[in-house]
Amino acid sequence: MSVWLKIPPPSPSPPPVAARPQPLCNSRLNCVTWFDKTLVGALSGVVSFGLLVSSPSAIALEAPSLRNPTALHSNKICRDVEQENRVDTGSEVVTNEGIVEEAWQIVNDSFLDSGGRRWSQESWQQKREDILSNSIQTRSKAHQIIKRMLASLGDPYTRFLSPEEFSKMARYDMTGIGINLREVPDEHGNIRMKVLGIILDGPAQSAGVRQGDEVLAVNGVDVQGKSAFEVSSLLQGPNETFVTIQVKHGNCGPVESIQVQRQLVARTPVFYRLEQADSGATPVGYIRLKEFNALAKKDLVIAMKRLQDMGASYFILDLRDNLGGLVQAGIEISKLFLGEGDTVIYTVGRDSLLQKAIVADTSPFIQTPVIVLVNGKTASASEIVASALHDNCRGVLVGQRTYGKGLIQSVFELHDGSGVVVTVGKYVTPNHKDINGNGLEPDFQKLPAWGDVSQHLSKCNKLQQG
Repeated sequence: MSVWLKIPPPSPSPPPVAARPQPLCNSRLNCVTWFDKTLVGALSGVVSFGLLVSSPSAIALEAPSLRNPTALHSNKICRDVEQENRVDTGSEVVTNEGIVEEAWQIVNDSFLDSGGRRWSQESWQQKREDILSNSIQTRSKAHQIIKRMLASLGDPYTRFLSPEEFSKMARYDMTGIGINLREVPDEHGNIRMKVLGIILDGPAQSAGVRQGDEVLAVNGVDVQGKSAFEVSSLLQGPNETFVTIQVKHGNCGPVESIQVQRQLVARTPVFYRLEQADSGATPVGYIRLKEFNALAKKDLVIAMKRLQDMGASYFILDLRDNLGGLVQAGIEISKLFLGEGDTVIYTVGRDSLLQKAIVADTSPFIQTPVIVLVNGKTASASEIVASALHDNCRGVLVGQRTYGKGLIQSVFELHDGSGVVVTVGKYVTPNHKDINGNGLEPDFQKLPAWGDVSQHLSKCNKLQQG
C-alpha cells in the first residue's frame, strides 16, 4: 500500500509543511505514489505519505536498496529476483546528471497536466535531451536545473524540495518507526506486506530492518490479510516504547524478529470538548482537526469515544483553516462516518475517462449526523472528508465555500536526499463534482438548529433514494 499526500494550496496562507501523500516521509524516507498509470485502490495505504501511507499501488521511484547481498540464498532464481530489483546506492556516487534525470523520469511517468497546458511526453523528452546535453558541474546547479524544469510545467503544486525541506516531512511517518509499507501481490495472488521505503538512520533501519523486507508479524500478530494502513496502526504506539516486528529479509529469507524503538515526530492535530446546545439541553461533541498527519485518525477516534461517554448527542467537526495533509488519513477518517459500500471519493489520473471509486468497507464508527465547519482555508484532504460526509447525507457543511484544492500530489525522494512533489491525479466528489478550482458550497452560512440539520439530511436521503 502506499500513503498519499495531498499538498496544501500555496495560498492564501502557508501550508503546514513544505509540500503535503499519500504517506509519510522525511529527508531520508522514500515516498511512493498511490498511482500507477491508472489509479489503483485507495491509498493502499502506503502508508507512505504518499503521503503520503494507502493503497495506491505502485512506487513511482524505487528507493535506494538497503538489502544485504550476503543474506541472499544461493538459489539462482532468488538471486536473479533480488538483483532485478536492487538499486545499491550504499557506496554509489550519484552524479549530478543522474539526479536531474531521476527527477525528469518521475515527471515523465506520473505527471498529470491538470491545467490543460497540453504537456506531452514528446516535448518532455526533448527537454531531457536539451538539459543533459551539457555536463552539470555542481549539485547546486543540478537542483537549480530541476527547479526550472518543474517550473516549465506551469503547475503551481509540482515543485522541488531541498534536503532540508524534505526532512520536515517526518511527522507524516504513519508507523512511528520510519518505514513505508506497501501491499504487494505474489505470483499466487496472495498479498505480502513489504517495506517500500525506509528512513536512513531511522529507528527501523538502525535496528536492522531493510528496504524490501517482508513484514510477517507485529508484536506476535500475523499481518497476513491486513492492509498496509492496518499494519501501520499496529506499529504505532507511545513515543520511545518498543515494538517487535518479524521480517523476512529479501525474497529468500532469513526470517528475523527485530525490536524497534518508536520515535514519533507528529503532534496530535485533534482538540475536543463537550459543549451545550439548545439552551443547555443537548450535549454536543466539538472536535477541531488541524491537519491530517500520522496521528489524525487514531486521535480522532479517541476523542469521539470520550465525547460519546460524556453524553454527546451529535458532533461538530471543525475543518476551518485545515489545509490538508495525508490523503490516506482523510480517506480513513471519512470511512468512520460512512456505511459499507458508500463512496468516499473518485480518483482520476491521466486518462480522464477512467474514474476509480474509493469506498468504505466497514460499518460507520459514528451513526450520528455531523455538522462540518468549513471556510476558504479548508482544502485538500479536508475537502475529501467534507464532500464524503455531505454527498452521502451524513453531514451538513456550515460556513464559507472551501478552497477548491482537488489535485493529488505524490512526494518522491531523490537519491541525494532532496525530493520532488508532482501532481499525479485529481479528486471528484461522490456526486461527481470536480473539487479543484470550485470548492464546496456550504449548506448553511451560520450554525443551524439541530432540527434544521435533521430536516436537511432527511431531504438529502430522499433525493438519493429517488
